[in-house]
Amino acid sequence: MREAIKPLMNLDEVEFDDIEDNGYFTSRRGQISDHIGARRLGYNLTELPPGKAQCPFHNHHGEEEMFLILEGEGELRFGDQRFSVRRHDVIACPTGGPETAHQIINTGSTTMRYLALSNVVDIEVCEYPDSGKLLVASGPRGQRGLRKIYRAEDEVDYYERESNVAPPRDAG
Repeated sequence: MREAIKPLMNLDEVEFDDIEDNGYFTSRRGQISDHIGARRLGYNLTELPPGKAQCPFHNHHGEEEMFLILEGEGELRFGDQRFSVRRHDVIACPTGGPETAHQIINTGSTTMRYLALSNVVDIEVCEYPDSGKLLVASGPRGQRGLRKIYRAEDEVDYYERESNVAPPRDAG
């Protein structure tokens, strides 16, 4: 018999299990959804120091995201626009092309905290317009079987490296 999971968690109980310390991309994230039994939604609490961004500018083709700013102020890059964000702002980041690319930047003087929410998909493709990269991932959350990042300019022909001769057949 499976142990019952408590279906709630207070934000002061979140353990930061995803720490990024990569210059401009510096943040702490604490996963929530798995700890409270969520299956098709993913949520985390993010803390972003002043002058930092959590991740590169990107857009999703599978996962739609929503962010709720809990504390602090900053800027949302969204497509070719920039918006000021502050406490209690709700941000929608739907799926799409570079016009929906997004990034939250802490432009304030204190730590920004926000709740992130997304649907969970088994196949995801992300584009990174600033750096010209593509990410492809498949498999259930936490068990990704395929996760590759490519330079977009490395596009190849559909038949590249394919033999145009039929493969040998088993004799038996």
